[in-house]
Amino acid sequence: MKIKTGCFIFIFLILSAHLFALGRAQVQSQENQALQNNEWIFCITDFDVSSLPPGKTNISALVSRKMVERLDMINYRTRISSEYAYYEEHAWTRERSAAARQLAAKLEERSQILFKGESNWNYRRNIARIDADIEKLRAALETIENNAPLINNEPVFRLNQNNLNLMFPAAPSPGEEFRFCTTQRIDAFLSGSISDFHGRYLLSIKLYTVYTRTFVLQDNIVFSHEDLENAIDEIVRRLVIMLSGNRPAAVEINAQPAETLVLINRSFAGRGETNIIEFPPGIVTVTATAPNHDSISFETELNSGELAKINIRLNEIEYGNIEVMGNEGDRVYNGALYVGEAPLTLRLPINSLEYIELETQDMQKGTVVFQTPDYADFSQTIPIRTSVPLQRGRVDKERNAYYWAWGTLWLSGITAFISYQTLLGLDGAMFVSGGYNQNMNDSLETWSIVFDVSLITAGVIGAYSIYRLIRYLHTANTGTAPARVTGRN
Repeated sequence: MKIKTGCFIFIFLILSAHLFALGRAQVQSQENQALQNNEWIFCITDFDVSSLPPGKTNISALVSRKMVERLDMINYRTRISSEYAYYEEHAWTRERSAAARQLAAKLEERSQILFKGESNWNYRRNIARIDADIEKLRAALETIENNAPLINNEPVFRLNQNNLNLMFPAAPSPGEEFRFCTTQRIDAFLSGSISDFHGRYLLSIKLYTVYTRTFVLQDNIVFSHEDLENAIDEIVRRLVIMLSGNRPAAVEINAQPAETLVLINRSFAGRGETNIIEFPPGIVTVTATAPNHDSISFETELNSGELAKINIRLNEIEYGNIEVMGNEGDRVYNGALYVGEAPLTLRLPINSLEYIELETQDMQKGTVVFQTPDYADFSQTIPIRTSVPLQRGRVDKERNAYYWAWGTLWLSGITAFISYQTLLGLDGAMFVSGGYNQNMNDSLETWSIVFDVSLITAGVIGAYSIYRLIRYLHTANTGTAPARVTGRN
């Protein structure tokens, strides 16, 4: 009984290992199967503007470029079931056809061998080889028949390369849409027209997709030059629903203070509290600015079919007093902005880098750059030393002189190095030869002189380069006073 039980366990283990290996091989085969159709390519064609007067036809290029900017931000497309089935059947048919053609060619090769009537030895060898290839091709065809190809369900959305180069092909004639997509190697295209509408523009668009072989969207929008940006945003939002293949995301922003200007992807979204705005799923950039408040900019990810509610509260900028000392009537500049005459008290934000320039009535100038304290209600006094401005181009002249001296130093150093290495080589050659050589001795003396001269030259030019550097730094900083800041709370 024990022997039978042991045999049974042994057989069970062998069969289990075999079944496990087989199942693992099948799983690995499925995992290793490459995804197909990893890109979904979209093309914008040239809009028909034949009904517009010649002076207004350039609106087509402007609309096309702005649509490219907006649509290029879409990252991927989620395929719905009907689209997935179309691309799966298309790829399946292509693989089956290729495998069937290979099998048919091999069968034709076998028939040719039978027809030739070769000698017995060659005949058997070739028939055996052909039959083995035929069995492999039959097995490959059967595998393809039983295993549908894997299609990427979230292909990368990409604009046609012509569109990225701001070139827009002419729209196809009616009935030629599918051939146009095949020629351009695209999955969908947008066509339309722009016509006059009581002094404004009427944009009519149509969206064609390969998997439906028809137009799946038709839309219209009226706009003028003034509201072109808003019109493009609106038409793109409608397109996104079809192009992304899923439900769009939405965002609602509540910003404080009420006058806060809100931008989403650099486009105006509202002031303070915005309406619900639809966007393609993905990352968007939100920017909020308000007078006398710190600006803020950040990225957030929007998910398909979800409403993202964002609350923003901008921090009010805190200021302190800066007292600029000077003679009465001296002009004061904050950066490049004229702010008044000295003596002057400026209100500047905390913890900021400021540039103050003072210009006297006799045209002397002085500047100071400093960092304001990081606490509110500070008070500082800024003394500024003035001097006669440098002649135009003097700093450039000193800088160029320093660069020339530095470059000459490099050349003399390289010359000294080469002559030194040559001296070592000649000295070694004389030592190896073991005898006196007049030509070699003359060369050694010549290169010794070259080395001495180049070394002395490098030393002199090095000292001159240091002098030019000091002159350049002194000239560049002339008229700029250090920040001598005294302060009090």
